[in-house]
Amino acid sequence: MISAGTEKAGQLWQLVADYGAAFAVKILAAIAFWVVGRWLIGVAVGLVQRTLGAQRVDPTVLRYLGSFITVTLNILLVIGILGYFGVQTTTFAALIAAVGLAIGMAWSGLLANLAAGGFIIVLRPFKVGDFVSAGGVTGTVTEIGLFATAITTPDNVLTLVGNNKIFGDNIQNFTANPFRRVELKAQLAGAADWHAAAALLKQRIAAIDNVLATPAVDVEILEFNLVGPVLAVRPYCHNDHYWQVYFDTNRVIKDALGEAGFPAPMPAQTILVQQSGGPL
Repeated sequence: MISAGTEKAGQLWQLVADYGAAFAVKILAAIAFWVVGRWLIGVAVGLVQRTLGAQRVDPTVLRYLGSFITVTLNILLVIGILGYFGVQTTTFAALIAAVGLAIGMAWSGLLANLAAGGFIIVLRPFKVGDFVSAGGVTGTVTEIGLFATAITTPDNVLTLVGNNKIFGDNIQNFTANPFRRVELKAQLAGAADWHAAAALLKQRIAAIDNVLATPAVDVEILEFNLVGPVLAVRPYCHNDHYWQVYFDTNRVIKDALGEAGFPAPMPAQTILVQQSGGPL
């Protein structure tokens, strides 16, 4: 009896040892798969980014693509390792889908911003460095993120705008075209010779630094008011020089008309005085 019990115990121990060894081998293999898989994912992502970088693809596109490839390959790697252990991957995939649905419902706003960011990258209404008006904010685009776009306003305030708000609203890209029109006004007195004033302003404003020769400076009558005619003064320049041309043109309007002796525009008022009858 003792020898039979000892034999059974030995067999049980051998069985445990065999299963333990097999499980240990699987654990080591899984670790090896994870290490090698992570290394191969890094190599693949780096290769794709270097290839696209050599073709001068926008850095934001590279970050989006790198993140997408990394996440996708990591999920596939985990599913493969679980399948190696005998776990039913179909059940795991269904669990991931259910978790994804719950997260999607809870984070619908963030996912909408993420989707809009993808459309911004693909359709490229603007890029980093462009001066835009988007989502109610005007400024220079400094970064296009996964969920928000960073815009630095002209008064140097960094503003983060949700991508969904940007893509769902009007977008003005002031940098896309080679030049931009500066729109100003010049008030003249009613007695002033507007032909001479327009010719003088065209000549003086065309000499301002960074004002384009083509298209030429426009100076025409825009409207009339009680003071006199109002001239539309419109030089053209590159977007980088907009504010310099804007302020210099204002100074030239004031100085040129004053030095040429044009009468200062003054609002005219007519006062009617009604006298009452004589004393009773």
